[in-house]
Amino acid sequence: SSSSKTIDALMKLELPSGVEVEIKV
Repeated sequence: SSSSKTIDALMKLELPSGVEVEIKV
């Protein structure tokens, strides 16, 4: 799904834990 691709792309960017929490929620 597109959402999975988005999360995968964001994880590759190694975003701050704050943004990481928002993604998990």
